[in-house]
Amino acid sequence: MNKMKFLYIPFAAVALLATGCIEEIDPATSTVTQGQLDKAPGSAEKVATGITSGMTGQFIYSPNDTDADDFGYTTTILFRDTQGMDMVNADADSNWYTTWEFCGTGLGPGYAKCQMPWKYYYGWIKNCNNTLQITGDEPADEENRIYAGIAHAMRAFYYMDLARMYAPETYGINPEAPTVPIITEKTSIAESYNNPRATNRDMWAFILSDLDFAERELANYSRPDNTTPDQSVVYGLKARAYLVMEDWVNAEKYAKLAQNGYAAMSNAEYTDRATGFNTPNSAWMLSTKFSADDANITKNDADSSWGSWMITELTAENACGYASNYGYPFHIDRHLFETIPATDARKDSYIDFKIQEDLDAAYKANKIEDTDDDATKAAKKAAIAAAEDAAIEYVREHNSDFPDNMVFKNIGAEYKQGVGGVSVKFRPIGGPAGYDNQYIGFCVSVPLMRVEEMILIEAEAAGMQSEGRGIQLLTAFAQLRDPDYVYGTHNEAYQSDYATAFQNEVWWQRRVEFWGEGLATFDIKRLNKGIIRSYPNTNHQLNYRWNTTTPPQWMTWCIVGTEADNNLALSGKNNPTPIKPSGDSPEFHF
Repeated sequence: MNKMKFLYIPFAAVALLATGCIEEIDPATSTVTQGQLDKAPGSAEKVATGITSGMTGQFIYSPNDTDADDFGYTTTILFRDTQGMDMVNADADSNWYTTWEFCGTGLGPGYAKCQMPWKYYYGWIKNCNNTLQITGDEPADEENRIYAGIAHAMRAFYYMDLARMYAPETYGINPEAPTVPIITEKTSIAESYNNPRATNRDMWAFILSDLDFAERELANYSRPDNTTPDQSVVYGLKARAYLVMEDWVNAEKYAKLAQNGYAAMSNAEYTDRATGFNTPNSAWMLSTKFSADDANITKNDADSSWGSWMITELTAENACGYASNYGYPFHIDRHLFETIPATDARKDSYIDFKIQEDLDAAYKANKIEDTDDDATKAAKKAAIAAAEDAAIEYVREHNSDFPDNMVFKNIGAEYKQGVGGVSVKFRPIGGPAGYDNQYIGFCVSVPLMRVEEMILIEAEAAGMQSEGRGIQLLTAFAQLRDPDYVYGTHNEAYQSDYATAFQNEVWWQRRVEFWGEGLATFDIKRLNKGIIRSYPNTNHQLNYRWNTTTPPQWMTWCIVGTEADNNLALSGKNNPTPIKPSGDSPEFHF
């Protein structure tokens, strides 16, 4: 693991100093002026798109263009989701995400993994602050009002992530728990040197004030596409905020407002083999997109991209990609998969573990021995071929148009997890050409907010006021995915009694619906859940099968050392460096 290079001023101060042009995330060459803004080509929509263009597709952290985890916002989704139990890493030994999943001092304040999200988020916040320095508190014209509204919305989006990842306790448990320092367009360099961590209470009040501004200024904004927030996204962000704050009335109110104009994905859309989770549809409220000319696609064989890690179906022998061809696909947690009924359409987003078991059994039972005669060898080979054909046909029916490729590239000894649990939720884009060529197939859109999240927030918030009403809303949603769903079948209250039985039922739906979309760790911390990786027949890696009863320590991220060393208000106030458990936990029996 590479140690980071220490700087001499707080990173927060760098975020103030390193101002740049409105469409860039990390230059240190100039300051945006009103004149530059006035000369910016295009309409308000184009300018507004610029503030989110730095989220995706560029190498932000490392200048060498080879870090396979340096591709913007969507890599932070994997930082978070691998820290829990639902997303399983294929290899504990040598993987760009092993530190996040398997913990230890590498997540401490003196290491690069700690610095990476800090640089990302405060760089994006800097772009928002640059914008607001230009527009001022009361923008004079409609274009600048829209631009300011987007800046406030996205700043709230980023601080919301930071608050949830850096606070050791969620708002509902401790409103006074520390989050991160707040940097705005009005924070001076001097103030940044003595800028304390805002409490949950102060941070979420600040987030809501940004969203109030954005709600007002974006009231009449019609965006060109969903890579830019509009008022509906602001409503969605408010719903998220009030959910964390356990303000159930407002969470329900804004979740309902956010749903206007959207429709939940059909099951056919959810599992579509051409457009599944790569193309915006009527359910996607906010997304980010990889383009063919992005550095993350054109450089390093496109290995430094979301598609490299999350798309498993590339077919060409010479194609690249960590998930498709290097043996590092992410798997769904076996227990979670096995709790998904066969009647639930989402189950076909993952290859059944029974495929691997049947193949293993066939290989074991038909191992050719030196003493076998020709007839016996022929019979064993025929039995193995029949088992492989059955596996291929099952995958063809349930999961992929390229079953031979999916099965055979994941059953070798070098692929430690096997084919069972491999995700096909995120498909390559571009039809046959995209399946054959990563430079096409990886140019996907990735959802950052879907209307299904709002439906489930509404259900949870309603149920916390009137359980019967919540159950009705939850059942209506669940039966969209599984017509045989009956309330009460997914209430696993095994990690914490903080959440109610009803919330546990909602949580299960969220775990399945949003697998790989970046909400898992947020929910674990919000509901004060532990994680379960050690259980009979687990698919988690040996020596990393850890069970906890509350959110594990590594889910509370450390503030980068340069900030903690130079911001006087942070002296002695950092989160502790995570300590890796000493061994596997006893198996939990569900």
